[in-house]
Amino acid sequence: MSDELVEREIAHEQEVVDRVYVQLANSARAAQELAREGHSRGRLGHEGGLVERDAMVFQAAKRIAQLDAAHEGLVFGRLDLLPELDPEPRYIGRIGLRDANRDSLLIDWRAPAAAVFYQATAAEPHDVVRRRVLRCTGPRVVGVEDELLDAEAETDLPIVGEGALIAQLSRARDRSMHSIVATIQAEQDKAIRAPGKGVVAISGGPGTGKTVVALHRAAYLLYTDRRRYEGGGVLIIGPSGVFMRYIERVLPSLGETAIALRSLGEVIDGVRATRHDEPAVADVKGSERMAEVMRRTSRQQAPGSPNGFRIFWRDDTIVLTAGQLGTLRRQLMSQGRRNRQLPRVAHALLDVMWRQVRGERGRDRGREAFDDEMLSDQRFVDFAVSWWPPLDAPEVLGWMRDPEFLARVADGVLSAEEQRLLSKSWGEDTSLSIEDIPLLDELRYALGDVPAKTEDERDLDDTSLLEGGVDMQELLTAADREYAPSGRAWAPPTHRIEDDGFAHVLVDEAQDLTPMQWRMVGRRGRAASWTIVGDPAQSSWPVPAESASARAAATEGKELHAFHLSTNYRNSSEIYEYAAAYAQRVGLDADLPTAVRSTGVEPKVVTGVSDLESATREAVAEIADQVGGTVGIVVPVARRSEVNAWLASWPEFADDAVGARAAVDSSVAPSGEDRIVVLTGLDTKGLEFDGIVVVRPQEIEDESATGKATLYVVLTRATQLLTTLG
Repeated sequence: MSDELVEREIAHEQEVVDRVYVQLANSARAAQELAREGHSRGRLGHEGGLVERDAMVFQAAKRIAQLDAAHEGLVFGRLDLLPELDPEPRYIGRIGLRDANRDSLLIDWRAPAAAVFYQATAAEPHDVVRRRVLRCTGPRVVGVEDELLDAEAETDLPIVGEGALIAQLSRARDRSMHSIVATIQAEQDKAIRAPGKGVVAISGGPGTGKTVVALHRAAYLLYTDRRRYEGGGVLIIGPSGVFMRYIERVLPSLGETAIALRSLGEVIDGVRATRHDEPAVADVKGSERMAEVMRRTSRQQAPGSPNGFRIFWRDDTIVLTAGQLGTLRRQLMSQGRRNRQLPRVAHALLDVMWRQVRGERGRDRGREAFDDEMLSDQRFVDFAVSWWPPLDAPEVLGWMRDPEFLARVADGVLSAEEQRLLSKSWGEDTSLSIEDIPLLDELRYALGDVPAKTEDERDLDDTSLLEGGVDMQELLTAADREYAPSGRAWAPPTHRIEDDGFAHVLVDEAQDLTPMQWRMVGRRGRAASWTIVGDPAQSSWPVPAESASARAAATEGKELHAFHLSTNYRNSSEIYEYAAAYAQRVGLDADLPTAVRSTGVEPKVVTGVSDLESATREAVAEIADQVGGTVGIVVPVARRSEVNAWLASWPEFADDAVGARAAVDSSVAPSGEDRIVVLTGLDTKGLEFDGIVVVRPQEIEDESATGKATLYVVLTRATQLLTTLG
């Protein structure tokens, strides 16, 4: 696929999009004129004129709002049907538009005529020859992606983007290749159209199109049952923004309102983590054993909280001992999550204290007077809030920075070495790692919701210490004063912990989820149907059985529909044969699909490299000169900063590697669309590049317990050219 072809197709689509935007402006002017005319009708001075005015103004305002909202992403799709049925292409967009002759310029995506844009597959094309998705920034077309759905059609439509790989096979003269394409399309069609209930698991080796199939499945489900998904929403967990960008383009209103796309560092509302822990630390934090550690942590006494209380009332000295408080704490914990016991704390403390009242004056005054006086006594209020403060998960996770506290809650669960690794990781960096997010979620769930702090959110039934007594707001404020962390970098979550209302959960690269991450995602999919996409051989989790068990628990009770994709059409056969040979040599239990697309170019393997910078520069230049698309430089974690600095200093790549310059110079803003990027092995999950340069592959293999699987993934990320520098 040449750059000239891509540019030509983009230019053609730009002409169409320009015409559509001109009509959008014309329609907006017409709607504004209608509004002015409506207002003038109101001056007629009779009731009919007022009614007519209101109707016209309402319709005009509605149309103006619709046109204003449609400006971004106005045109996103094109359908080319069989020429004998419709020789003109159909353009799909956010709203319907007609030109001055009433001919259709743009079909509303919700209209019946647009349905085949979402429903057509290669196995059932519905008379569609080519489906095209337009990528636009405002009115500017920046890219197109095609799918050839009917290769037998008598047409010479060009195919651009990933669809060109299948089109290349479909249009080959070799009859056996046609059979291969039919197999690919049949496998994909079954997975896309699988039932909307239960769990659809899509597996397959590298290059088999798992993510593409899941993406089309998401669009298919959302379109066919919009009401359900608009009501419940769809949670998409993935390593990149590809799903959200696609859904936003082809399902505009759903993409804006019904889809929550989260990386594993963003699953909790209001919290975002972008850094990974070192592999050994990540292995500990991801283990399901951490659930027990978090449960114990949630039940611990807050550091610095009092172990006793003494107060004189009437004729009695009332004492709360450490033993009494410990018993009371266990009783409260047995009744539910910690924060949800806040309304009961004062009652429980006062019950224990009242039993110590023996004096005649106190007994004569009675329990009600005792409660009133205690709740009015600032000493008691201060004690209550410091003994049972409202807690948020980031604060409690921060307790584990104390090695003694960590040893207490991890005793018998984690080894001394594992405790040391955790203590070191939390002591060195106050920011959350991606592996911390499931621990935070576990604590959120164990602690329960913190009562609202604002007056508007306050629910007196739930947040008063005692009916008619002290408001919970006072306890929250006192707790904040006493326990506010100094310079804490962890922002508290903003939403309730019961995030289980999603109608569908889609997990891409599912093989990389740790057991703790499965627990986190599972909480959000209790009532949902699921689509799970992954390849176990590419897993970065060292104990596959533990992860599989956690996944089964997350989707427990739901019917499983399994689909397997068996053909690698993305990698060249030369590249994939090299990667597959590596997988077999190192003993990976890998699903090795059949690679069917040959380029005649073998991977370039360079060993004994002494001047690594020069060798890397030469390899990148060679690949960048031969491919028109993206180039990835994959490095060991420890070398990322070094190689970014190299790339930033090479003037010939200045325009192609803004991100590398931004990584070493804070004054440079990253573009987000660099042609040449530096990544670690784990960063490449779910991505592909036209060419890949692998720097020190042995170091990538050696840097973690799952380094062999990671390197296997790296070797399968290139579609055209691969060079390794050993």
